[in-house]
Amino acid sequence: MPGSEPRIMFVTRKWAPAVGGMETYSLRLTEALAAIEPVEVVALRGKANGMPPGVIALLTFPFRVLTRFLSRKIAPDILHVGDMALWPVGLLALLGVRTKVALSAHGTDVAYHRRGGLKGALYGAYLRLGAKLLGKATVIANSHATSEVLRETGWDRSVVVPLATDLAGPAPDGSHNGRILFVGRLVERKGCGWFVREVLPLIDEGVILDVAGTGWDTGEQSAIDHPRVNFLGSLHGEDLIDAYRNAMCVIVPNIATQSGEYEGFGLVAPEAAACGAYVLTANRDGLRDAIIAGKTGHLVEAGDSKAWAEAIMNCTALAKGDRIDFLTQSVETARQVYSWDRVARETTDAYGIHP
Repeated sequence: MPGSEPRIMFVTRKWAPAVGGMETYSLRLTEALAAIEPVEVVALRGKANGMPPGVIALLTFPFRVLTRFLSRKIAPDILHVGDMALWPVGLLALLGVRTKVALSAHGTDVAYHRRGGLKGALYGAYLRLGAKLLGKATVIANSHATSEVLRETGWDRSVVVPLATDLAGPAPDGSHNGRILFVGRLVERKGCGWFVREVLPLIDEGVILDVAGTGWDTGEQSAIDHPRVNFLGSLHGEDLIDAYRNAMCVIVPNIATQSGEYEGFGLVAPEAAACGAYVLTANRDGLRDAIIAGKTGHLVEAGDSKAWAEAIMNCTALAKGDRIDFLTQSVETARQVYSWDRVARETTDAYGIHP
């Protein structure tokens, strides 16, 4: 009805100007949802310097959400909570007879219990409590891997909706700089250090690995210090698009770790493909949903150095015409499949409401 309150209330503690994947998800999803159905957003803004909000702001945010929920004339049909750590907000649905709860599941917010120790155990108990109290809630997982991890703490009602990217570049022309590119945080599970130690020695010694990333684990420092590694720092916008397009190939070489951490999705894979990059991705975790094998890139067995070396050699041997044909198809497919319009449509389908 004209002038009525939106049927969807989206609640998130991850919002601009804070910078991060969950912030981008919240912003872009709500924008795309608004093109289908009006959305009321209750968001906790980040700090002006790009950092997340402070502790006091986080602690008082639930009261702000409660106030807004109670001030509505009619309870929302859908109460969408932006990440699993915020699940108690979903209990507000008990105040609205017709309100359904949806929660988004990303990565660390789902798997922190795997880290062990007291904090991991407490967080696991926290998620299991949520699963019992919100047993009828629908969880929107960003990958099949995330859906599987959710079941470890009792969240059985999940729908997989892979993420999207806004990045795009000019049509591929088949040229490249002869270098390999890694983009991402330098943490063990993302495999950059492993690639430098185990794969780089198996390929032509003239090939350089460009690394664009920040925030590394101590054990990953060797990757930066290696003579065949060129550290670019953090790249954004046109600089990142150009780096993707100019690389001989972009690698996403995630590996298994003792900590049990996993890749919830792996946004580098679809954004690189959408920019015209030749993408090689580890065949594990959420990366299987971040790539369409043979169309937007290639899956390579995780932790298999010989398989990775062979995949890179196949890339170097690709004729220019064949490279252009593959990348042209890859760009078109990536932009169609990994779009926010698609994410919004699948999200509203998960809600189970109709215009």
